[in-house]
Amino acid sequence: MEVVLEKTHSICPECYKTLPAEVFERDGKIFIRKECPEHGKFEEVYWSDANMYHKAEQYKVDGWQGVMNPNVRNTGENCPHDCGLCKRHKTHTNLANIAVTNRCDLSCWYCFFYAKKGNPVYEPSLEKIREMFRILRAEKPVPPTAIQLTGGEPTLREDLIDIIRIAREEGFTHVQLNTNGINLAFKPDLAKQVREAGVNTVYMSFDGVSPQTNPKNHYEVPLALNNLRKAGLGVVLVPTVIRGVNDHEIGDILQFAVENMDIVRGVDYQPVSLVGQMPRTEREKQRITIPDVIHKIVEQVPEDWELTEDDFFPIPSTYAVTNFVEAFTKKQQYKLTNHFACGMATYLFNDNGRIVAMPEFFDVDGFLEYLNERAEEMRSGSNKYLTGAKLLLKINSFIDKEKAPKGLSLGRLLFNALVKHDYKALGEFHYKTLFVGMMHFQDPYNYDVHRVERCTIHYIQPDGRIVPFCAFNVLPHEYRDKVQEQYSIPAEEYEKRVGHKLEDEKYKRNINMEEHLKLCKWCREHQK
Repeated sequence: MEVVLEKTHSICPECYKTLPAEVFERDGKIFIRKECPEHGKFEEVYWSDANMYHKAEQYKVDGWQGVMNPNVRNTGENCPHDCGLCKRHKTHTNLANIAVTNRCDLSCWYCFFYAKKGNPVYEPSLEKIREMFRILRAEKPVPPTAIQLTGGEPTLREDLIDIIRIAREEGFTHVQLNTNGINLAFKPDLAKQVREAGVNTVYMSFDGVSPQTNPKNHYEVPLALNNLRKAGLGVVLVPTVIRGVNDHEIGDILQFAVENMDIVRGVDYQPVSLVGQMPRTEREKQRITIPDVIHKIVEQVPEDWELTEDDFFPIPSTYAVTNFVEAFTKKQQYKLTNHFACGMATYLFNDNGRIVAMPEFFDVDGFLEYLNERAEEMRSGSNKYLTGAKLLLKINSFIDKEKAPKGLSLGRLLFNALVKHDYKALGEFHYKTLFVGMMHFQDPYNYDVHRVERCTIHYIQPDGRIVPFCAFNVLPHEYRDKVQEQYSIPAEEYEKRVGHKLEDEKYKRNINMEEHLKLCKWCREHQK
């Protein structure tokens, strides 16, 4: 029996034409289907667990006004083919991405993009990058303050430190560096340099705990972590999860992160985006969805961990927090009003070896409901200081003190962040926790335009347009590749300018195994 849950639009995986689509439930799973007049019918699993989908749906948020000064004047009727952002987009930029190069020292087969042999080199000048930053910071009503430097491999740019400083000069208070970690491993001073220039967090690829699952940087990660420790620069591990390739190590990845919580701030699992014209049989082999990842986490971590599938919440569940702060300050705030199917997350605490998820001792739903109620009171004229006093008295009632980690003053941290706007409190919170999240970026098979409309992770392009992640990378011929080619130089010209071949930049492994094992406790304990 099938139940249609939503009418939306998608794209044809063959010709990329926009098509009417349906999201529907069958046999305990959620699917999306569409039919192209030229290329036929397509059906793809959307979420593998209908119960989890319906739970996430309870947190959906509608009604956000979007961007007041869109980059393009299109009506959005041809979404996702006329993006930039337009009036139809329902969210502002929470995290801005900027590709600073398409060069990479690796050639991973599942990567979104890198400069393949003979391709032109995209590497915007510092002047162009500053211009792109200013376009982002001019976004209304809430300009983004978080920027991720990505690529390609950003650490290949010799002027990376200048780029980081420019980001800070232009008002970005949170700078993330997206990297494979290889240069951080072999250039001991690089971690310190990027931290001093203004990087807050490193987002580092980490696809598994064995050479088989993580051929790209298995041997290099311990070296990189060692240098990040010395620099005091936190890192988020980012595994691309592919069914049949590394999904059996999802729990091990999390255990590795817990063992390195002194420097690892989180794990951000990314179910693989299946681009290209992949046959259904191959897609079924490799497709993995958010519920699959959550199930495998709970199944694969040690039994004594206090972690269940109900401990994960969708991104828009955080809306209540910013809703309260906005009502309290009367200033518009960041709002994570993503589509509820985009991602899920929780926080883990290490209580002297006892691993416990935050919802195991904190009434998340009760707290969020309370914040929304107080926000409505303030908007109706209630005195905000009286509301703050009520919160101070009430906040600890949401915490089970018997189950809470010892020495954790969660009530104080939350009150200071919400009422006193002491964001050092949030920093203290993140130092005590491990973020565990997942974001499933779309591909042509599971593409849902409703998700694109609510995307909060955007790329800034050199032509001035701001494009949602799942338009930028899923429709590269219309956005990423098309525009970057206009601002690229031929490979031959680049090679002549720098005095070496692009192929010479590819990483050739030469690891001191004694040093690797000395630094990697996991490898010593779990591998021969």
